[in-house]
Amino acid sequence: MPAPEPVQRVARRALKLAAIFSFLPPLLTRLVLGQAFFLTGRGKLEHIEDIVGFFSKLGIPFPAANAAFVSRLEYYGGIALILGLLTRLVALGLASTMVVALLTADRAGFLEALRGAGETGLTDVVPFVYLLFLLWLVLFGPGPVSLDALLARWIRPPAEKRAAAGAA
Repeated sequence: MPAPEPVQRVARRALKLAAIFSFLPPLLTRLVLGQAFFLTGRGKLEHIEDIVGFFSKLGIPFPAANAAFVSRLEYYGGIALILGLLTRLVALGLASTMVVALLTADRAGFLEALRGAGETGLTDVVPFVYLLFLLWLVLFGPGPVSLDALLARWIRPPAEKRAAAGAA
């Protein structure tokens, strides 16, 4: 039995409205994560000796090289996420740093939350939440309001442009 016509009409309008604003989730995710990584990367670059010491204490191999790499990845990667440039690649790189954070610095809190022990849940473990959002960006991309989307439209082969125009 189909839904009554007024319910169908409201549902159609709601879906159209959702489609209009579908650009917002990837944009806001990129802006928020981009700012967070930019700021943490900047802080790490300003205090690189402390980060090298912290990485050494965690047992991360080649602490100086890794501190330099991660600091720059977060700083420049944050900028790239904000712009929506090389989003999938940058998000994948940053996701790998979140995996390392979960296995080292945040291991105890992550395992506790994973077991459901204590008062913390998985959403209290910041690297895990960041990892989820980064994986979402890797899989679904930066969205239409991004330099990636602009570049994709600009470099699309002419045959694809004609086919897209004919389908519209």
